[in-house]
Parts: sequence; structure tokens; C-alpha cells
Amino acid sequence: MNGVGEDQIVYEIAVVVPKRNLKEENKGYDCVEVLVNELMDVGLLVERVHGLSDEFIKLAAPLETLGKAAAKLQMKKPTHIGIDLQFEWEEVEAFVRQADGSLFSWCERFQCYRHLIYETVNKNNSDVTLKFDGKEIQWEAGESLLLRLELEGIVKQVFPLHDETKRKKLLRSWALNCWDFTSQPLDEIYAYFGTKIAVYFAFLGMYTRWMLFPAAFGLILQLIDFGSLQLLVLPAFFISIVLWAVLFFQFWKRKNSALSARWHLNFSVSTSQGYKSLGREWSSIQSPMELIKNLEIDKTKEKEAFQRYEWFGYLKRFRNDAFVILSIICLQLPFELAYAHLYEVIKSDIVKFGLTAVYLLVIQYFTKIGGKISIRLIKYENNDNTEYRADSLVYKVFGLYFMQSYIGVFYHALLHRNFMTLRQVLIQRLILSEVLENLLENSLPYLKYSYKKYRAVRNKKNREKGSTGKIQFTSRVEKEYLKPKYSASICEELEDGLFDDFLELALQFGMIMMFACAFPLAFTFSALNNIAEIKTDALKLLAMLKRPVPRAAATIGAWLNIFQFLILMSICTNSALLVWLYDQEGKWKIEPGLAAILVMEHVLLLIKFWFSRFVPEEPAWVRVNRMKNATQAHDMCSKQLLRSISGGERASGGLIPRKTADGTNKTE
Repeated sequence: MNGVGEDQIVYEIAVVVPKRNLKEENKGYDCVEVLVNELMDVGLLVERVHGLSDEFIKLAAPLETLGKAAAKLQMKKPTHIGIDLQFEWEEVEAFVRQADGSLFSWCERFQCYRHLIYETVNKNNSDVTLKFDGKEIQWEAGESLLLRLELEGIVKQVFPLHDETKRKKLLRSWALNCWDFTSQPLDEIYAYFGTKIAVYFAFLGMYTRWMLFPAAFGLILQLIDFGSLQLLVLPAFFISIVLWAVLFFQFWKRKNSALSARWHLNFSVSTSQGYKSLGREWSSIQSPMELIKNLEIDKTKEKEAFQRYEWFGYLKRFRNDAFVILSIICLQLPFELAYAHLYEVIKSDIVKFGLTAVYLLVIQYFTKIGGKISIRLIKYENNDNTEYRADSLVYKVFGLYFMQSYIGVFYHALLHRNFMTLRQVLIQRLILSEVLENLLENSLPYLKYSYKKYRAVRNKKNREKGSTGKIQFTSRVEKEYLKPKYSASICEELEDGLFDDFLELALQFGMIMMFACAFPLAFTFSALNNIAEIKTDALKLLAMLKRPVPRAAATIGAWLNIFQFLILMSICTNSALLVWLYDQEGKWKIEPGLAAILVMEHVLLLIKFWFSRFVPEEPAWVRVNRMKNATQAHDMCSKQLLRSISGGERASGGLIPRKTADGTNKTE
């Protein structure tokens, strides 16, 4: 709905409630019946579908209903003159439509749906008694009905529905299109999944295309024996991949800026919405405005309150980050080093296999504990919205994964200088682990879905023991309900499945960059893996999972800083690897070769920071359009202000105050 054919009804949200026996005395007071009536009263179109064990309430919204909800939310949208203004339904023609012809993006529609379904409150002055299978529920005055039913366990789930027409179109043109390896319909992905997922696939596609150069270079190094020139070719490869990485991220920033301009992203949709449920938002500490209001602070102390709030926030984040870092160093580091040392000294492959199995079980437990601790710490930070809290969580949890993913590799490379073992570990991590992860992340959703279908059919047969017919799912909405959510391995309230997808890319990037001189062929394997990742991730989102809740963040967030950190680490680690290649006897003499490597390391660090300034992060056309829009907005506001002033003067009888030479006002 809300697209080119806006008269066509497309149900985009589903509410799941249990089936019940509606008794005669409950009619008019049944909570589900009341919920349906309330949803219809706010302008939503409702269709009820009966499944095997649950009932599904499908919701669609006419364009006018969405427009009035957007106006009530004071949503800002771009206009045809390039200025973002607060949306007004009566002035709908003044606002720019999306690329697919719709007035609202999926993020904006989702926000409107959320407002409509959770603002169905009890408008009476007294409580209302509702019934559900003999159970009485008190609906208090001013309380949201859907939230009350969720707390009572009557509303099982609220989730977005797939648009079958658009889903099938994306399957044909994107997920199942085997001819275009890296090109993707980004505009269609943005329109269907929202900003954050579209930005992820834009990043993944560009990252894969750029990786073709180091993949080809690494393949040449693997196939051709350079003999004595190998010690010169490896530094050249190292320099080229560092420059490649720096340029890639600079040009990614430009592409990200261009996409934001093309999609008219103005961050008007709250980034603090849309996570574990449609209606709940992580509670945060009081904002300074609320603090000032509650404490009734006068204007003279307002600045002091803001400064105290700001610096306390910085100190809390610093305290939490320091706590996490010290915990990793004191607890996880000794464990990881002990595992790496035992793996090095043990000779039996069977014992190594058993040791690795125990390690994987223990490290999963460590990661879960670290994630829970990080979540508790974040609740006491002064983060402005959910995306900032999610970024804070990413930094803390990535520290755990960084230690468990790389410390063993560092041990083999830096302490033992065992390049054969190092290459074996890299092959295991890059080939076996990535292949297994792809198989698991695509097979597990299907297995979960199949198991839920089996349980639903079995429970139906148990309730109808006399039935001999074959039980089948007749509704698409019930099949979608049984599919798993696009969820993260940690903290579903803050992160969705993008956490695990970005984590996989970041760990891969760190592995191939930090040990590039030891195994150049790793870039080739990673490029092939990423080509497959585009298709498998697309198929997973379109066919195996529920439609994800949209997120309005227009960048990759904390992951960009993590990638930049890994580039710096790669300069240091590859320089160390080259030193040991040149200093095989371990004499550590500053000969010309070793001195050149040390100089090269510092030069590369300077080049990295220089490139960050040399390549603009914003394309020229984006900058020009932004300045043009800002100038146009300033001119219009100035003219409107002058008209208001002149109109006010005429209305007051033409009395215009003039300032005399002595500074006094004189009315003419």
C-alpha cells in the first residue's frame, strides 16, 4: 500500500492472539473484539484470519490515515523546494515522494503504524472490564489497550508482514539473480526493508567489488614463484592493501553521503524506535530538559545543569569502557593465551580437537556473560537514543570477539613465529568457519520454521483426535508468524540480525588485513565468500525470516570506527611479520631492510591520515545541493519574516518605531 497503486490494500502489520471460545455473555466485552473495534476507529483496515491455534489480525492503513498520523507525530519531510518541513496532510502535494512513488518510506510508515496501534487508549474516565475466555482484565483510563493485552499474554506478537508482490520481485531481481554478482537494486531494498538494511547491503556490495583487486594480487602471489624477489613483493603487497583499505573507506563515506541525499534521509523518524517489539522503547535516564523542569531550576542555573549532564555522561561511558577493557585483559586474555599455548604444545590431533570443542563451549558462555554485563552498563549511560546505545554495545561486545578471534593468531605469529601453523589457523578461520557459518545461518531458520510447523500440526491433531483429514496451513500470515525473527545473538532490544552480519564482515576484514603478508590468498577466499554472502543474506531476509523491523540509522555506525581501528592494527602486525621475514636469525639488528620496514610503518600511518583529508567525504553535487537548499530556506524565511513584520506594522496603524541619535525610540 501507499505506493504507485495506493488504492490497492496491502496489509503490513499483523497482531497475533490465541483462539478462544467466544461466549454469548462476553460479546461486546471480549478484549479482542474491543481491540479490533479500536483499531478500526483510528482508521486502520482490519482483516481477521483464523489459523490452526491462533488468530491473526492483519492491519493496513489508507494513505489519509498514515498522513494524519505523520502530522500528529510532527514528522519532517523534504519538500519540492529542498527544505524539510513538518508534514501537514492538507499540504500533501508540497512534499517529495519516494523513488517508488509512495509518499512515505517504510520507516515512516512503520512509525505511523506504531503510533496508531499503541495509541488506542481508554478514553473513558473510569476503568473498563474486558473478558477473555472467562478471565477479567481491567483496562485502566488512559492506558494503551495493546500494551495491556501484551502484558496479560493475550497479544502474543506484533510483527511486520511481507508484501508478497514486492517480495517476489526482489527474489527474482536480487536474491535469485545469479548473473549480477555484486550489483544490487538498492532503491528497492531501501523501499522494502528500510534504511539500515539497505545501507548494509550497499556496504557489502561495494566492499566485495573493491576486494577484487587485492584478491587478484594475492592470487598472483600464490601462483607465481618470485624466488629471491619474494621479500620485495610482500612489502609491495602490504603497502598496496593498506592504501586500498584507506581509499575504500573514504569512498564508502562518499557513497553513504550520496545514498542519504538520494533517499532524502533527514532523520525525522525517531531512531529510538523499532526493536524487540513495536511499542516498547528502552528507558533512558532523564534528559536535561526534564531534569530542569522537575527541579524547577531557574535560567541562571540552566547552563550548569546541561554541562553537568554532559560531563557525567562522558565519565559514565569512560568508566564503563574501562571496566570492560580491564575485564577482557584480566579474565579473557589469560584464558585465550592458555588455549593458544596448549594448542601449540599438544601433539595429538585428537586431543587438539577435544581442546577446541571445550574452548568453543566455554567461549560462548564468556561471550553471553560479557554481553549481559555490557547491557547492564549501557543502561546507566547518557545515550541520546537507541542507536547510540546500540553503538556503545557494539564497541563493548566487539572487544570480546576481537580477543577470542585474534589472540591465538597473534600468539602463533608474534611469539612462536610459526608461519605454517599461522597459515593453518587462517585457513581454518577463513574457509571452514565462514562456510560453516553460512550453512548454519541459512539452515537454522529453515529448521526452526519446520519444527514450529510440525509442533503446530501435532498440537492441532491432539486437540482433534477424531479428525482423519490432513492438516495444512492455509494462510500466508500464519506461515510468516512461524518463521524466526531477524534477531541478534545479543540483546534483541538494541540490535537485530545486522549485528551478526556486520560482526562476520569485521572479523573477516581483521583476519585478512592483519595477516596479509602471511597469507595473501585469503583475499581471494574472502571475495568469493562475500559474493555468496550477498545472495544468501538476501534469500534469508526474503524467504526464511519474518520481515525485519526497520531501523532509520543511515550509516553503519560504530562498525566504521571498528574497521578503521583494524586498518591501524594491520599496519602494525604486517610490519612485525615483515621484520621476522627479514630477521629469520632473530638478531634484531637495524639493518637497511629492518630500518626500511620501520620507516614504511610510520609513512603508512601518515598516508592513512593524509588520505582521510585528501578524499572528501561528501560528493560535490551533494554539497552543492545542500548549500543551495540552505540558501533557499534562508531567503524564504527572511522574506516571510519581513512580510510578518510589515503586516504587523500595518495592523497596528502604521506606527513604526525609529531609533534616534541619542538611542531613544521614537514612533512615527
